[in-house]
Amino acid sequence: MDFDTLHPMIGTFSGKWDSMDRFGVGPDGIAMHVADSDYPSAPCVIEAVTKEAQRGIFNYGFDRKGYVDSVCWWMQTRHGWSVDPDWVLTAQGLGMAIALCLDVWSEPGDDIAFFTPVYHEFRLKTQRAHRNHVELPLALVDGRYELDWDAAEAALTPKTKILLFCSPQNPSGRVWTVEELRQVADFAARHDLILVCDEVHADLVYAGNSHIPMDIAAPEHRDRTVTLFAASKTFNLAGLRVGQIIIPDDKLRAQMEDRLTALNYDATTLGAIASQAAYSPDGNAWVAAQMDYLEENRRIFDEGVNAIPGVWSMPLQATYLPWVDFSGTGMTMEEIARRVNGEAQITPAPGNWFGTGSELWNRFLLATPRANVEAVVQRLQRAFADLQ
Repeated sequence: MDFDTLHPMIGTFSGKWDSMDRFGVGPDGIAMHVADSDYPSAPCVIEAVTKEAQRGIFNYGFDRKGYVDSVCWWMQTRHGWSVDPDWVLTAQGLGMAIALCLDVWSEPGDDIAFFTPVYHEFRLKTQRAHRNHVELPLALVDGRYELDWDAAEAALTPKTKILLFCSPQNPSGRVWTVEELRQVADFAARHDLILVCDEVHADLVYAGNSHIPMDIAAPEHRDRTVTLFAASKTFNLAGLRVGQIIIPDDKLRAQMEDRLTALNYDATTLGAIASQAAYSPDGNAWVAAQMDYLEENRRIFDEGVNAIPGVWSMPLQATYLPWVDFSGTGMTMEEIARRVNGEAQITPAPGNWFGTGSELWNRFLLATPRANVEAVVQRLQRAFADLQ
């Protein structure tokens, strides 16, 4: 389980490393603006995909029952969630799954709500689908985000059809409590919204925290709850584009199945094989090793960044995506970018991607060899040396 080797990334058609020029960062930069990891997937995944590739016959079909059973085993083993195999549908990754939910349960011109700051693709996919996005601002209380129900009620519109919810939260790494999840589900029910829960970071939870699937927290709201899941973030499989749409309610599931059938969609063979291999005891052991590695990366990053006056890394409960506040420097967004992108040659995801009020934040990445994390800390300290 090697997480330390620095693999050549530039020139590999990486959506992260080969797009640093958009930030004015050159080939000596460190790319951190996309949420994928810079080390290989689990050996059990690589072995399964290699075996299939060496067979050399890429015909229709895969072990559909084995794939679905592995999803159910994973949910039960890691999250204590008993998922019926019939509930599991497959999309071409979580991005497509979100787009499908917008397509099935809303119309152009409808409003789509989500709590912000949040994963920027919620907004972008809403816009691409010709829907309107509605930001429900979270409250920053004692160093962590809290659900602000007064603000949510004030912002919601009568045209809102879907509530997109991120659990664990991206970009803050917040793990929601059972009570908070129940409040979200009750809010959706009170306003007759389809509740789409993006739980793709659920496996990346640090010691002392536990992810709770929405279906466990609020089973009485199964008639409106859709859970999105994938091995993509946990096992670095985003390019294989396979994710799960888990729908307990028969009516909602039939509506999604009809749309998948109309689009002639099916999972790719290699994507299903990789996911099945990931959702296994060997995959479980690899995730445990990865979390130990990320824990130390998190410590190094937080200690180094928090030593810079006016800069603060929000303590992560989950994800490999540190959310860093630069507002204490008194600098503008442009000055922060000049130092972080221009001087330090790092490409975090800028805060304005994630919603109103996040302009002076940046989201970084820990799922990379430790040498990169150490280099990022050193570069940031140099770029802001005049504050120290």
